[in-house]
Order: sequence, then structure tokens, then C-alpha cells
Amino acid sequence: MDDFLTPVATFRRNAGSGELQLVQEVKGKSKPQLKSPTQPEDALEILRHEPEYDSLITALRYLSPSSQQPDAAGFDIRKPSPLSAQLVQVLASDIVPNYWAILKEDSAEDKRSGLALLLACLQSITGINAVLARMRATIQEIRSEQTRKEKRPDLTLNLGILVDLLHQLIRADDRVAQIWKSTTSGLESRGRLRPLEQELVTVFGGGRIVSLVAEAEDLLRAEKSKGGPRETWLGDSLRYTNWIGDNIINGQASESGPEKSKFFSALFAKALSLGHPESLIRHLLERLLLNSGPQSDVFGGLLDGLSPTEQRKVLFSVLKILSSDHLDRLGLCDSSQSQESISAVAAVISSTTSQSQTRKGHLLEWLTSSSGAGVGEGVGIRRAVLAVVSQDRESIVEVLEKSVAQFGDQLYIKHSPMLQQEAHAQVLLLSAGYVHRISPLKLTMLMRTSPWLNAISNRLAASHQRARFLGMIVGEGLSSLVHEGDKRLDFHMPETDSDEGKWYKGLVQTSDKIGSLSILLKPGETTPIKSKPKPKQATKRAAPQQPKTGFIIEELSDEEMDDVVPYGKPDSDEEDSDEDPTLVQRNKPKAPVYVRDLIRYLRDTENYEHQRLALTTAPTLIRRKANYGTEVAEHAEELASLLIGLQNKYDIDNFDDLKLQGTIAIVVAQPKAMAPWFAKTFFDGDYSISQRVSVLITLGLGGRELAGIETSDYAAAASFPSKHLPEQVERLYIDADPSRSQASSGSSLKPLPPNALDNMARSLTKDMLAPMAAAAADSATGPDVLKLSTFTSRLNDKDHQSKVKVKSRARPRIRSIPNTTAQLIATGFFSPLTARFQAALHSSASRARGIIFQPYLLALYLKTLALLLHAAGPSTLALPDMTAELWGLLLSTSVRAQAVDDLGVTQSLLFGLLAILDVNEDRMRDLCREMGKEMVETQEWVSGVFGRLRGGDSGGDEDQVKMLAAGVLVRLNEGMEKYRLLMVGDLIGYR
Repeated sequence: MDDFLTPVATFRRNAGSGELQLVQEVKGKSKPQLKSPTQPEDALEILRHEPEYDSLITALRYLSPSSQQPDAAGFDIRKPSPLSAQLVQVLASDIVPNYWAILKEDSAEDKRSGLALLLACLQSITGINAVLARMRATIQEIRSEQTRKEKRPDLTLNLGILVDLLHQLIRADDRVAQIWKSTTSGLESRGRLRPLEQELVTVFGGGRIVSLVAEAEDLLRAEKSKGGPRETWLGDSLRYTNWIGDNIINGQASESGPEKSKFFSALFAKALSLGHPESLIRHLLERLLLNSGPQSDVFGGLLDGLSPTEQRKVLFSVLKILSSDHLDRLGLCDSSQSQESISAVAAVISSTTSQSQTRKGHLLEWLTSSSGAGVGEGVGIRRAVLAVVSQDRESIVEVLEKSVAQFGDQLYIKHSPMLQQEAHAQVLLLSAGYVHRISPLKLTMLMRTSPWLNAISNRLAASHQRARFLGMIVGEGLSSLVHEGDKRLDFHMPETDSDEGKWYKGLVQTSDKIGSLSILLKPGETTPIKSKPKPKQATKRAAPQQPKTGFIIEELSDEEMDDVVPYGKPDSDEEDSDEDPTLVQRNKPKAPVYVRDLIRYLRDTENYEHQRLALTTAPTLIRRKANYGTEVAEHAEELASLLIGLQNKYDIDNFDDLKLQGTIAIVVAQPKAMAPWFAKTFFDGDYSISQRVSVLITLGLGGRELAGIETSDYAAAASFPSKHLPEQVERLYIDADPSRSQASSGSSLKPLPPNALDNMARSLTKDMLAPMAAAAADSATGPDVLKLSTFTSRLNDKDHQSKVKVKSRARPRIRSIPNTTAQLIATGFFSPLTARFQAALHSSASRARGIIFQPYLLALYLKTLALLLHAAGPSTLALPDMTAELWGLLLSTSVRAQAVDDLGVTQSLLFGLLAILDVNEDRMRDLCREMGKEMVETQEWVSGVFGRLRGGDSGGDEDQVKMLAAGVLVRLNEGMEKYRLLMVGDLIGYR
């Protein structure tokens, strides 16, 4: 046992010393617990040494600006200084993590509570920055801890506390104004004031707060921290943007002053980069101009502090918001209500621009620029803007002169989107009417000048049919103002005498005035007056009458019981099978039978049964109500918006297909109104990539169904029973058709595949290439065999190949459809998609430009256009215009640049070219004469694509693309060899 203890050292002590103590108490420096600090340094010393709660409250009360002590009048913790920075750092790093739970028990509304005192000390730019810096450091520590096995639980707790603290600091709608005032009060030097304002603008107007809070909440959700707060609005960029808007409004309206106006204008300009500029501008517009007490001077003051470029951006956004919210739904604006709405919108525009010559110049630019005039918007916004501009004689004359010069420019006629040319034609006609009413002689002299004569001549010589139509309409419209009798210009064309032509020519007689804002003002919340209920008249209950014959209970014998047929057992109910009887739902909602009920079900996102019934009923109900009443016409846009934005919250079976079938039903029911609306939604709507894909599929399938190529099973399911005999009677007269009976009952409706458009494109590709494959197989020698050998073996349909070989090149022609339907596809489906795409290409600031060039979305967009062109068919009167628009779009530099790096875009581009050549097979002579340059350019580009691809991957994507390239080359070579002489003159100087 003695070996277990080994001496390490030996100590000796003097005899005079005391006893050796094993434990000795070491006295250190005690914590200072000052009850009443007299200087800021004393408060800092207290906060650094883990004070008691009473000492903490005493220090906070001393530092708080709301209860500042007389002896501390020279110090303000909110002003930037070295000492205030140390105090704020101690509060954010030490006091908040340790004392937050205790302080949170106090009410922040009580200015004497500990929480209110702490918030008052941190409500400054220094305090906000300290909290954000501490939050960023904590996030970095948590991310570094994720790779370790042992984790610190206090990090997520502290992060949740910091998020809660930041929310408490800035949740008020006037917090930015308070912080600006407290930070800049007493500073007269502009050199010291400007850096502080820039720091405030960067912190609140930038995305630092939103990004840090969103990242923190994401970590808290991942860690499943119980100590962290619930998600706040600080991590939602849209709600944060609205909060910034409220602070700008309250700060700008509270006090006046040039310095304060400049600060909030700078904050407004910075907040526009948060990702929701239109939401911020709409919020300010509704709060400052479209309420019961308009504050146009406040809104104008905000715009005055912006640079001219930023003012232009905001003004154009205001015009777009006013159009989409108040005027687009009016259509052609030919009613009395439209007149009042346009006058009210003109009043809003006038109040925004009346005090600034810069903004008036921006209005003129909006009307006359090559990318302006509200392309894609209704005519109402152009009428409202011209009503404002017409108040100045020189301005309206300038608009007319620039419009005439632009209208007749040959490059403009050839290359500008037709949607844009239509908007500028409306501006020209409207401005001409105002000039004629102000100064008739000025319009007469203008129509004798060379720009006007050249404009009409160039329009009539244009190759595009729509361009010629606009030229004739403008010529007749302006001539009706100046000339009389036989001198009036009249082309005697049916297009100019149509309803559309008469509407265009009627614009010269339109005169709008600046009205009142009362129509647009949002009504205040009023408490409805409850009428006294009428006293119910006492009604005597009738005494129950005894039955004339009583019930007779009769006992039956066994022999008689054999003749009694017992009741059958009821069918089992799935809901009754639940073990818990409280979960059985007895009051099942019924399927909607009216469109208003369908809308109510779609809006009820918290009810599973309503969502399921709405989705399953929508395709049939919309088709059934399409031609009966006006329910679908009045609510089509609302239905489409609800269906597009609907989310699969309850994992409903076939959710995407049901939603898609509903939108297709809307397009088929109201094609003239809804097809352009879907095209506008695809480019301008705030939707995800998948939702935009559904919009394209809706337009593609809807157009083909209208053309009679693809027939939906829901069309038969939606027919009214009055159009069919009862099923039992129908069997006696008509042979049983299982497919028809199943379609009519709706029991065998099959969902569309996710790649429905891709499958259609693949099927059409096989049909278009099959004759060439058969001809190549019949040829014994020649270069065509070498070129087509790679894709003739890819046509796997042997039966189809054998049929084609027998027919050789006698391919069945594309089915012709009535010109009315073909024209509807051209004007309602095809043209809006191409025109908005070209407008997005010409506008560098367009948000749609970044969206459309997403590879998969661009590929699907090109396939949709090709399918719509094929659906219109060769009998379409607008086929030359559609061909020119699609061919120019496919050969644009931007599209071909995307095709270089993405095989899917290349395949879609080649499919579009093949569809053009297939539909125009009988117009090859006209193509060679009118579009020789495009054909040569296409041949060179496709040859390069064919040479770059290797192929031979057994039916893979690259092999399919090479097959398409070979098909396009063969079609082009056939036409160019046959009509080579027609192309010689057009191609001189091409190189």
C-alpha cells in the first residue's frame, strides 16, 4: 500500500508561521455595483461586469435618451462617438444575450420598463449596425459548428434573441424618421451629415437586413430551435419593402425641410433595388395619391429628389400601374364609365408631373420613343397621358410631328414589333385629333409636308399586311379631319370598314379632360348601419292532425314471410370506416355549379375539400358555361389568375393537370380576350418558371384545340345533357362507342403528360421528316443518302415508313381550317407572344428579358410558336406575316447565342425552322422572292450546326438535333435550287 503514494516534493516551514491550510481563500477585486452613475464611463463600467438587475436598470435609465439625467445632458448614446460605440457594443454582446429573457417580461410600451430603456439606447444607426454585426458573427459560428459533432446550443438561442431584438427595434412605421432625426440633430456641417445619411440609406434601403434575417430564420428552422422566434416580416423582401414605403411616407409627411426630403428621396431610390420596385411604387401611389386625402406634394417632393433617370423609371412604372389596375379591364374604353376612369387617371398623372418640366419631358418621351407608348397596355393609358399633354399646345404638336416621322420610317416599319406600331398609331390618331381642335391650320399644313406623304407611301409599300392596314387607317383618319367630300381619302378596303378599322378612325374624335380622383379613391372603412330587425309576427302553430287511418301491426306467418323482399344493405361509406366517429364528415361540400362558387372555392386555400372540388370541376364547369350567360366572360381573368397562382398545398392527385385543364378551358371559352391576357401574363406577371411553363402549355394546347387538331376529353364531358339522348335510349339507335360513352361520363379522362408540347413537337417532326426519309431510302446513290443516313434509321415507326415508301413523296397536305379560326390564332395567340418577345429584346431594363432567356423556358417558348404556326395552317391569310415574324425571331442574335450553349434551345430553333418550311411548302416561290436573305442565312447557320454535331448516340438528344438540322437543310436546298434565279437580285451585296 505504501507504494501507491509517491512523494513529489518536500516543503519546510518556519516554526513561527501559522498552520498550513489546505484550502486558502483568495480575495479578488469585487464587482462594482454603483447605484447611480454620474458619468457615461461609470455606466460602461457597470455594464461590463455582469451587473445585477437593479444596477442594470439604473445604468439603462441613465443612458436612455427618453429619461436623460440632467448631469448627462452633454452625452447622447445615439450620436456616433467612441464612447457610444463601446456602450452599444457591450449592450449588444453582453447584456442582450444574458438579460433578454428577464427584460422581455416587461412591456415595451411602458417607457419606464427595462425593455423600453434598452430599445431606446439601441435605436440608432450605431445600435442597428451592432446588432447586425453580432447576428452575422453568430451565423458564421453556427455554420462552422455544423461540421462538428458537438454543437453549442446557445448559438441558435442567441441568434433567435438577436432576430427578436432587431424586430423590436425597427417595427414601427416611423422608425427610420426617428433614427434620422436623433442621429442628425445638432449637426449643421454637411460634411459630417452626409456620411451618416449614406450609412442610414445603405442599412435600411439595401438588402442587408432582409438577407441576414432570412438566413438566420433559415438556420433556426434547420436547427429546430425552440428558443428562436417565429418567422418575422423582416425576412420577407416584399413585406420589408412595404415597411420601407410606410416609413418614407410618414417621414416625408411629418416635417418639411430640404435635407430631410433629400434623405427620403435617396432612401426611396435605394429601396427600388430591393427586388419589388413596382410594389413599392404602388404602395406609395395608393397611400399618397389614391386615398381620401391626396398628398401630391409629398409624392412630388420624393420625385424631385431623384435623378432624371430615376424619375423617368418611377414615372413609367406609375403609368404601367395605373394602366394595369384601372384601365386595362375597360378594353376599348368606349363606355361612359371608361371616360370617367380615364379622366381620373389623367388627374393622377397631372398631379405627378405638373410641377416638373423634367417629368413633362418624360411624358413626351414615353409617347414618342421607339420602345414607349405603353406597349402591350390598353388604349386607356395613352388617352390619359395625351389628355395631360394636350394642355400645352407646343407639347401636343411636338408629339404629333414626332409620331408622323416615326410612323413612316422604313426601318421602324420593318423591324419594330407590330404591337408597338399599333400603340404608336393610336398615339398619332389621338394627338392629331387634339391638334385639329386646337389649331386646324397646323394639321392641314402638316399633311402637306414630305414626312406625312412619305409615311403613307412607305406604309402602303410595306410587305407586312398589318403595317399596310395601319397606314390606310391613319391616312383615312387624318384625312377625315382635314378634307371634305370627294377629297377625303378612302381606300375602299374591307379591312378599313371593319369594326376594328372604324374604332381606329374614331380615335381622332376622342377628347378627354382631366377629371376628379373620386372614382379611383379607395373608400374608407365605414361601419355598416345595422337596421333594426322587423318584429316577427307571432304565428300560431297548427295542431298536429291525427292520421285518418292508423298504423296496423299485423303478424305474418312463415309462409307469408317468404314473399317479403328484404331491403338491400347500404353501400359502404369510406368516411364511415374511420375508427374515430368524431372524424367522420357528414356535411360534405357540394360541387360548384356557378362560376362565382368556383371562385369562392379556389380562394379558400385552407379547405381541402373546396380546393379538390374546384380543381376537378373547373374544366367541365367553365366549358359548360362558356356559351350560356356571361359568367365566364365577366370572371375569366380572375379565374385565370387564381388557377395560375394556385399551389398544391394538399398534394391533390393530378393537381398540375387539373389546373392546366382549367386554364385551357378559359382560353377555349374566351379566346379573343384571354389569349392576349395569357401572353401578357407570361412576360409581365410575377410568377415562377413552372407557372410560366404552364402558361405556354395553355396557349399551345388551347390554340391547337381551337384549330380542331387536339380535342380535349373535357369538351365532350362538358356538353349539356339536353344535347344527348339518355344513355339507355341512345344504345337503341347508335352503336355503342366505348370511347364516347366514357368521355361523356368523364370517368376516363386521362391527364396530360408534363411534356405534352414536347410530345407534339416530336410527333410533328416525325411526320414532316418521314417523306424525306422515304425519298432517301428510294434513292440508290447521291449525296442525300449520305446526309440522311443518320436519321432515316431513327424513324422507329416501321408501319409508318412502309406506308410512306408506297406513297413516295405524296404526303398528305396539312389540313386547312376556316380562316376565322386561323386568323384568331394569328392575332390572339401568335402575335402577342412574338410582339412582347421583341419588345423585351429591345428594352434593356425589362424584367422579362432575364426570364425569357432561361434555357428551358426559351426552348418551350419557341416550340409553342412553331406549334401555333402549324395549327394556323397554310390557309391563314396572315401566314406571310407570321412566317416573317417567327423567322426573324429565330434568326435573332440573342436566340442563336442561347442555342450555342444549350442543345434544347437548338432543337427548338430547328423545329421552328422546319415548321416554317413545312407550312409554307406551297409558298416556296414567294419565300425565295421575299425572304432570300433569311433563307441563305438559315442555310449557313444550320450547316454550321450540322457540322458541329457528332451524332451516332443511338437516338439521343444530339442525334435528334442532327436529324432536324438535316431535314431543314434538305428543305432549304430543294427550294433554293428550284427558284435560284428569283434570289439573285435580292442577294446582291449580301456578303
